[in-house]
Amino acid sequence: MTDEPALVRPESRGGLTPNVRGALWMLGSALGFTAMTTLIKFLGDDYPAALQTFYRQAAGFAVLLPVILRQGRAAYATTRPGILFFRSAAGTVAMILSFYAFQKMPLADANALSFTRTLWLVPLAAFVVREKVGPLRIAAAVVGFGGVLLMLRPGAGGDFALGLPALAMLAASFLFALTITGMKVMTRDHSPTVLLVWAMTLGLIFSLPGAFLTWRWPEPVDLVLLCLMGVLGTITQACYIKGMQVGDAAAMAPIDYIRLVFTAAAGFVLFAELPTVWTLAGAAVVVASTLLITWREHQMSKVSPRA
Repeated sequence: MTDEPALVRPESRGGLTPNVRGALWMLGSALGFTAMTTLIKFLGDDYPAALQTFYRQAAGFAVLLPVILRQGRAAYATTRPGILFFRSAAGTVAMILSFYAFQKMPLADANALSFTRTLWLVPLAAFVVREKVGPLRIAAAVVGFGGVLLMLRPGAGGDFALGLPALAMLAASFLFALTITGMKVMTRDHSPTVLLVWAMTLGLIFSLPGAFLTWRWPEPVDLVLLCLMGVLGTITQACYIKGMQVGDAAAMAPIDYIRLVFTAAAGFVLFAELPTVWTLAGAAVVVASTLLITWREHQMSKVSPRA
């Protein structure tokens, strides 16, 4: 999912404040995300993560095709194709890894680990974007990764012990953080539409090898579900961006964590998954840490220099 700043503050419409309308968009994003990850897990026994990623990218490209045809070359106008290639490659690998984790782990557990992308942004901001990172953000990131260890409990055994699916989600979160960092650099002179068109086009190309190696012709019903999964992913991203644009970013970020509740409920009802106490405790630490980092980012955006 894309991390976008709040760009617009429209006046209240229909009696709803911008933050209320933004919250509704964020709730729509959370519902779309839950439906998408449920389909990922449901189809996972028959369709590997690499193949699901191909269908996700193909559906997203199809949704954007009218925009590409209407704008022509302008949809791909860029002065830094290298960064766009890197972002798309990292994003495609991250998607494959995260789909694998959602297939193999309880939905709530995998979703909790996915929020570590905010923690990864702290060291990346310091070493890649050369931002000044203050002690509060560093401490919050360290505590947040402590919450990850609380969930994983290395050497403790159990369903959520350190293993390939959990490592895949942590790696995916790091790669997603890289793409967000790259986006922050590119949005200085590129429109969101250009970035999205490049991401979907290159993502579709980069997903082809994995799809070829794991290919199987889907049944008609499965084809519909795979395409629906891809469309839901695009809708989820669009709702998230809209929510961040309409509402205040600092107010919208906490609402995104409702995904933890939705995915836990879906996992329990549909797959008989029940989060452990360790998962809930670790997730609480991660959420608190990422909220603190988000709040600090919001505060520092009002002053200069950033800390």
